[in-house]
Amino acid sequence: MFPSRGCCLHARRCVRALRAARRDGGATAVYSSARRWTSSSAPRITTHYTVHPRDKDPRWEGVEMERFADEADVVIVGGGPAGLSAAIRLKQLAQAEEREVRVCVVEKASQIGAHTLSGACLEPSALNELFPDWRERGAPLHTPVTEDIFSILTEKRRIPVPMLPGLPMNNHGNYIVRLGNLVRWLGEQAEELGVELYPGYAAAEVLFHEDGSVKGIATNDVGIAKDGSPKDNFERGMELHAKVTLFGEGCHGHLAKQLYRHFNLRQNCQPQTYAIGLKEVWMVDEKKWRPGRVEHSVGWPLNRKTYGGSFLYHLNEGEPLVALGFVVGLDYSNPYLSPFREFQRWKHHPFVAATLEGGERIGYGARALNEGGVQSIPELTFPGGILIGCSPGFMNVPKIKGTHTAMKSGMLAAEAVFPRLTAEDSSSSSTSGLHVPEYAESLKKSWVWKELHAVRNIRPSFHNYLGLYGGMVYTGIFYWILRGKEPWTLKHCGLDSDQLKPASECTPIEYPKPDGKLSFDLLSSVALSGTNHEGDQPAHLTLKDDSVPVDRNLAVYDGPEQRFCPAGVYEYVPLESGEGMRLQINAQNCVHCKTCDIKDPSQNINWVVPEGSGGPAYNGL
Repeated sequence: MFPSRGCCLHARRCVRALRAARRDGGATAVYSSARRWTSSSAPRITTHYTVHPRDKDPRWEGVEMERFADEADVVIVGGGPAGLSAAIRLKQLAQAEEREVRVCVVEKASQIGAHTLSGACLEPSALNELFPDWRERGAPLHTPVTEDIFSILTEKRRIPVPMLPGLPMNNHGNYIVRLGNLVRWLGEQAEELGVELYPGYAAAEVLFHEDGSVKGIATNDVGIAKDGSPKDNFERGMELHAKVTLFGEGCHGHLAKQLYRHFNLRQNCQPQTYAIGLKEVWMVDEKKWRPGRVEHSVGWPLNRKTYGGSFLYHLNEGEPLVALGFVVGLDYSNPYLSPFREFQRWKHHPFVAATLEGGERIGYGARALNEGGVQSIPELTFPGGILIGCSPGFMNVPKIKGTHTAMKSGMLAAEAVFPRLTAEDSSSSSTSGLHVPEYAESLKKSWVWKELHAVRNIRPSFHNYLGLYGGMVYTGIFYWILRGKEPWTLKHCGLDSDQLKPASECTPIEYPKPDGKLSFDLLSSVALSGTNHEGDQPAHLTLKDDSVPVDRNLAVYDGPEQRFCPAGVYEYVPLESGEGMRLQINAQNCVHCKTCDIKDPSQNINWVVPEGSGGPAYNGL
């Protein structure tokens, strides 16, 4: 059995060898003009057992590898809005029919909500369905939207855009929230209903029955040294088996990647495309505080060919707080672009600086976002498992909202699973793990699918000669007027990792030095995220081939990972010999945004879970 919730933060965690799939192709090709960067032999960077198996390592001979196993009816991976909504709905249905259903939620953060990061302007539709009495229950929705502002920014000026009813960015009836606080509240509601929550346990491996169906998950091991050898306190993780496992890991989940390959779930959809969202929270001068005000902008400092925009939300939680952030589509082409520095530069725009001047920055974080829309959603069900929430990608891109759709997907999954769990003939399934295709069917009949289908063409419409401005014209004609009823579906350009151009074809971007008042350096920003990892453990940013970063990424693209990472994890430093360069991975800085796994042009980086409950501590950011 898992220990009680009070002990689980200090308990040993569990893991599995995630087999990193190697991609074919010329990952070691270089330009002859860039050979000066290469070294004669690549230093060893990756020591993680997913790349260097333990059964071939003599240091692991004789180490006890048996794992304890436990059983539940439903296991949910991820204690975010989707996972907790699914757990709550399952227990609500069980109570209504006086049935006993054991529901377990495993969450890699040390506390429920600690890894949650979003803007966030919440559309309360799903919450209204889950808890019609959420106000009486004390849900932390304190700031109804009172004012909507949308702007196109030039370097020095602002062009106001009227926010007409019916446009995706109209926020009438929504709430500005700190999503981590809402997730923590959902966790409290789940516990009251009898859901078993296990924060601090990272699901590291998908387990399978002999017939290929999902059996459950294994949590991560502890006690592994940085060089990959077992420590004296090494302890195996645990297996948690279930009739059906719900995967709600969030954007670009590492277990979902395994499932895509195992069941070929992406064979009938377009590639997923992503953005990186960076966020700060500021305490501002009370005279500049406008509780309930929502501001969005597009344009400067990004050019028309780079998708992105900003938000600035005025919270009403007893203090003059504003949440502000910057989103950059990860299909950008210039390897010299730094989303973090674009964010810092944006804060110097006169329209933005007017709010921040004299204030104090108190929080920072970053997270990748799904932007593919309905055409990039994979198959959602398979024997023994279901994908929910931002893992498959239910974000409404033009709204910049995915919490309400994620919650609803979890609720629909629960409503599809429950009858199968309690059916008299549930043991007669054709596979050992329950297959519940009814979930996908009900989702496609719900308001979630209708909403995503209506906006399906807005994001890919930006891939035109006019870029941003052509996309805005398309939105005005085909969404605002026709409500997305055009009889075609536009396609994305492909994988974000394939969009970078060689550095030789691009112009370096000169970013201004941070002033320490409005703009800041990267490491001082990461310090505000509360990020912490056990230092003596293998880096969880694993490389399939240690030679690729220097031989290809640095040689061809001038090391873009040191710019697209929002936490300073990757840097190129001289070799000790003084000849050539090497990649250094500062894994302790990682904020779990998954950007590197997505944008790496060689697709050589594979993000796996770190030991224990490491990562950011956003705590309501």
